[in-house]
Amino acid sequence: MKQGRKASGGKYKKARKKKLYEKKGQVRVVKLGEKKTKHLKTSGGKRKLVSLSANTINILHNGKSKKVKISNVLETPSNRFLARQNILVKGAIVETELGKAKITNRPSQEGQVQGILIKNK
Repeated sequence: MKQGRKASGGKYKKARKKKLYEKKGQVRVVKLGEKKTKHLKTSGGKRKLVSLSANTINILHNGKSKKVKISNVLETPSNRFLARQNILVKGAIVETELGKAKITNRPSQEGQVQGILIKNK
């Protein structure tokens, strides 16, 4: 059967349209490069700082935080093609000055990149 139709051939009808707050936002891709951020307006009159590109990561290791440079994106478990394009997403393994680190936050939703150290150099 064609998509959007019942087994009998009748059409499915939506109960209502999506409200503005239910609609998807614009997809942001955070690339590896010189730091670039943007302010967005959110509901309730608040503002949100989002990343567009970043080259540093805040690494948490042994209870202490340190800001280090990212040199390369090694692998991305969610999609291997993102690693080839040096795109920073949650769960991606990146190469830093201290060693391999895993990104623990969502850089497209926040203004910085957070991570934990996996292996030392």
